Amino acid sequence: MIARLLIAAGVVCFAPPALADGEVQKLITPADKVRLDKYDETRKAALDEARAGDAADVKQLDALLAKPLVSFSDKDLTGNWQCRTIKAGGLSPLVIYGWFKCKVSDDGSGWMLEKITGSQRTKGRFFDDGEKRSIYLGSLSVNDDPAKPYGGGPQSDQVGYTFRNSANEWRIEFPAPYYESKLDLLEFKR
Repeated sequence: MIARLLIAAGVVCFAPPALADGEVQKLITPADKVRLDKYDETRKAALDEARAGDAADVKQLDALLAKPLVSFSDKDLTGNWQCRTIKAGGLSPLVIYGWFKCKVSDDGSGWMLEKITGSQRTKGRFFDDGEKRSIYLGSLSVNDDPAKPYGGGPQSDQVGYTFRNSANEWRIEFPAPYYESKLDLLEFKR
């Protein structure tokens, strides 16, 4: 009850993680719901375009996507991670950026991600969506600009599905991001 009052007062910047009651469905914007509804179609189109990219980059993308998915239930993602963005489709067929720093923390109500280096950053929360997938709701910011709260508008709102590949590897796939590409993948490793 207190958390809802704080949200209503605009004090809390990011939504609490979803519980079994479907909290994410109460928080997700209509535009982001559409993006997730069209995820499979968007992903296929983006990956088809990405296949026209540099052969070495396509090989890296294919290797990432070929990894089996594993459950989130037995793993705590908190801590420091290396992360990199892969942009598929759109302005360029395929762009793979270098590694930056990300951090996952738990404030007592679930995991929160923050990309802390690089020019394009994200900050947001994860919500349960089955055994091998979660939903990420976050906000894009540039350089040291503060992140807006999720729901702050289409230019900053981010939504994606999160998949885990092993104890030390996972990724978020962002369908139809506002800028540059058809699909962004944020890859994590330790």
